[in-house]
Amino acid sequence: EQRRAGASRVRHAEPDLDDDAVTHGTGRGWNAWCDLIDAWPGHAQGHTAVAQWLVEHHHVDAWWAQGVTVGWARITGRRMPHQMADGTFTAGKSRTITGNAAALRAMLLDAPSRADLFPGHVSTLKSKPTSKSVRLAIGDGIAQFDVEAKDERRVKVTVSHLKLPTYASVEQWKFYWDEWLEAIDGSAKAAKSAKSAKSAKSANRADDNSAPILD
Repeated sequence: EQRRAGASRVRHAEPDLDDDAVTHGTGRGWNAWCDLIDAWPGHAQGHTAVAQWLVEHHHVDAWWAQGVTVGWARITGRRMPHQMADGTFTAGKSRTITGNAAALRAMLLDAPSRADLFPGHVSTLKSKPTSKSVRLAIGDGIAQFDVEAKDERRVKVTVSHLKLPTYASVEQWKFYWDEWLEAIDGSAKAAKSAKSAKSAKSANRADDNSAPILD
């Protein structure tokens, strides 16, 4: 819905950056940007299309294009990518790893074990021990873990980080969970250990002036 020029704009939510900051960074304030984007027919294509249009047609750099697009979506009441009906955001990652489903679930339910699983983060169990999904308060949201045994050695782990307060936190936690899933993957650990062992053996061979070691 477009507003009449000069009329005040009703904001559904406040953007993360104030008007002075966006004006200083882009040359336009929030009302001007919102009017401009609203008038572009392509805005209905969504967040990515709007940000790309700002870069290509208004020569806004990528960082500011994302910021302006997020601010426009908040001000005009549009739902952004990964945003839920209540206004919070969800970040999700899934991976099939080498491991034991029961052992991983037990660690998620055990406070001392969680300290090893999530170094540097405080976590609090928010679900019942018998619940199908394990929910933990961690960071600035609630992480839900679904652990499914694929066979005796493979486990599908799905992490949904719920109730995140901002769009920016989505990418931060998606990156974190991607790294975390790799770190707990038994096959990844084995590959790294083999690589380290191979490097150590090569170094020993290089330093050894005696007869070569045969594998």
